[in-house]
Amino acid sequence: MSRPASKTELLNKSKASFQNLNGFIEQLSIEQQQKEFPIGIMNRNIRDVLMHLHHWHLMFLKWYKVGMSGQKPVMPAKGYTWKTTPDLNQWILKNYQDIPLKDAKNLLKESHRNVEKIIQHHSDIELFEKKRYKWTGTTSLGAYLVSTTSSHYEWALRLIKRARK
Repeated sequence: MSRPASKTELLNKSKASFQNLNGFIEQLSIEQQQKEFPIGIMNRNIRDVLMHLHHWHLMFLKWYKVGMSGQKPVMPAKGYTWKTTPDLNQWILKNYQDIPLKDAKNLLKESHRNVEKIIQHHSDIELFEKKRYKWTGTTSLGAYLVSTTSSHYEWALRLIKRARK
């Protein structure tokens, strides 16, 4: 499926990608789910990947809340720029080390639902018209949502599969 260009496509692709990711993880034994990835991969295990996704959901939700209130959100996060996202991702990795895998799964499901609620709230035009919202700059709200959902879930699944080889 190509990049979503409608609300329906965005919801369907987000749901399918999320289910593919979770389905792949759940078919693994608990031992396999908790196994460390090979050296050289920043996220050290499945929990780290899930918390990475969760935290990016939280950042998007904050951008959305601030942006839709008419203010300009700090993006990607306070103290970071788009060029320093590797440093931000390292911070995310370190920040969630005490979270058990079971909790990581639940947190991700909850933040995924919260992002989906935003998608549900908007029309095709509101989602995919470029420059509609000042805070999204020259792109569309939908582009941010694709990046926050299906594209990110597909990245996570590829990473987990690659780490298991």
